[in-house]
Amino acid sequence: MKNTFLTLASAAAFSVTLGLATPALAQSSAITNAQLSQKAGQMDKALESINQAVASDKTKEKDKAKAWFTRGDIYAQLINPATQALYAKYTKDMQPGEALQKAVESYNKALELDGPTGEYGKQVPAQLNSLYGQAFNAGVAGYQAKEYDKALASFQLAAKIQPQDTTAALYSAYTQQARQDVAGEKAAYNQALALDAYKTKPAPVNVYVRLLQIARQEKNDAEAKQVLQKALAAYPNNKTFMLEDLNLSMQGGAGGDAAIEKIGKAITADPGNASLYAVRGTLYDQQKKADLALEDYKKAVALDPTNFDAQFNAGINNFNRAATLYTKASKMDLKTYQVQGKKVEGEGKKYFEAALPYFEKALALQPNDRSTITALQKVYYRLGRTADSERMNAKLQTLK
Repeated sequence: MKNTFLTLASAAAFSVTLGLATPALAQSSAITNAQLSQKAGQMDKALESINQAVASDKTKEKDKAKAWFTRGDIYAQLINPATQALYAKYTKDMQPGEALQKAVESYNKALELDGPTGEYGKQVPAQLNSLYGQAFNAGVAGYQAKEYDKALASFQLAAKIQPQDTTAALYSAYTQQARQDVAGEKAAYNQALALDAYKTKPAPVNVYVRLLQIARQEKNDAEAKQVLQKALAAYPNNKTFMLEDLNLSMQGGAGGDAAIEKIGKAITADPGNASLYAVRGTLYDQQKKADLALEDYKKAVALDPTNFDAQFNAGINNFNRAATLYTKASKMDLKTYQVQGKKVEGEGKKYFEAALPYFEKALALQPNDRSTITALQKVYYRLGRTADSERMNAKLQTLK
């Protein structure tokens, strides 16, 4: 009896030991069962087993990376383009992009647990690269179908898979624009600009152009200036950015040599832009550099005869020179006038004659402009064209 009891007691002890080991063994076998079910195409069973394995705190430390990697493989197989149709029944109850998201998080967890040189960790980059392609292509498909919310989710997932990828970041911004989410679009572009790739090379021009447009829409001059600083640093010879910088400077009341220097750079980048010459001419006039101003007005008119400002200002430039000379003659005493007066007025008349074609062209461009009509009335009078002067005066009366 004693021997029998000992035998039974030993058996009971052995049974207890087995009972304690069962949960760990079960979790290890759950990984194997998941792999076997996956190979058999029984993806529902594979998911059930592997989710049990990763959720249990009984899974051995050495098997945790394997469990998460296997989970990634199973979810990845569900959305593999080659087998996606075959396994559609297993994903029909999932949210759009859910399987892809879970595959990514599983691989990343495996990498975290195993390290980049571990058996499973070193396989993760290739798996994630494949998933990136799937996420990005899903984004493109969604965008083309005008399913912008789905497209955005896919592009954002692609960006999470490869955080330094510029393409996914930019496509997220494009999709935000298509969704008419200006705040989201601006945030996406700024996130793209912060990527390492754009620290060594400039981002595409359209990124800065669009951010400038948004700043303009929001009437945020301070932000526009910040964007311009970055844009000009990236593309110092881009005429669009130069003109934007010039416009902001002029709106802020900037003038003088600094403004002239900026316009000079803009002209170098865009020598066929008549408006730039016209604006610089105005600045030269403000500095009382009449010769330089007239030279710029003439260049503007030669490039674009329909530029009203250039035509009118060229006329005014000549008109003011003539008026100065006539005023000089009028202030002479009789003796001085008899010697020099007629000559001075003759020089002034030449400037009135030079002003005339510019004013006439300006009037043709804007027939009801009061300043042009007034100037013409005075020029005609000084040139002895009384009938034309009266005609301009009558025209002025009709505009009152």
